[in-house]
Parts: sequence; structure tokens; C-alpha cells
Amino acid sequence: MEVVNALGRRKRAIARIFVSEGTGKITINKRDLAEYFPSTILQYVVKQPLNKLDAAEKYDIKVNLCGGGFTGQSQALRLAIARALVKMNAEDKAALRAEGFMTRDPRSVERKKPGQPKARRRFQFSKR
Repeated sequence: MEVVNALGRRKRAIARIFVSEGTGKITINKRDLAEYFPSTILQYVVKQPLNKLDAAEKYDIKVNLCGGGFTGQSQALRLAIARALVKMNAEDKAALRAEGFMTRDPRSVERKKPGQPKARRRFQFSKR
């Protein structure tokens, strides 16, 4: 079987993945999934699309992750895995969309405005 690639983004995180037939090994930046994401919650988030389709032991996934924090990275990786699974089998799209794995979360950090310390926070007002 050929290698399928996909891209997932969340906040400032970008996940580029390459999926091939295999035994269920997920390698992120040349490190194992459990080593890269020690938190079991983040590991669960990454594996959600695979568990939904009962495909956790079918594919080997090689990931290039950059940018953002660990939460954004795990959610970017989840989106990339869902997109790759749909590329392999288009009938899976409805099940993944129902769980919300196919939707790119557009929220990102609001920019800082001039004359303010943060995006919306103003400097303290002094009457006198």
C-alpha cells in the first residue's frame, strides 16, 4: 500500500503526517508517542480518530510536529490523522465528522493592540 500524507493545524501548531500499513506505531519527531506526549489525556486525543474506526493497530504513522504548545499539537495531530484516514477510505468521513474530528478549529490568539498591555486589557485609568 502507498503512503498517504495529510496536514493538520491548530493555533500555531502544524502536524505533517505520513500514514502507511503497519502495526500501530506512532512516531513523532523521531520519538515514540508515549515519550513525546507523556500525558495519557493527550495520547487519548491523538488516538481518537483511530479508536473510532477500530484502526489503531492497522497503520504506522510518522509525524513532523512544530509550533504551538502540547495541547495545540495534539489537536493538530488528531485533525491530520482524521484527514489521512478519509484519504484512505472516503466512507469513514461521516463517522469522523459526527465526532467533530474533521473540523479545523479556527480560534487563535488575538493580536496585541497599540497603547494597551494586552489584546483587550487597558492600562489602569487614573482620574487625577
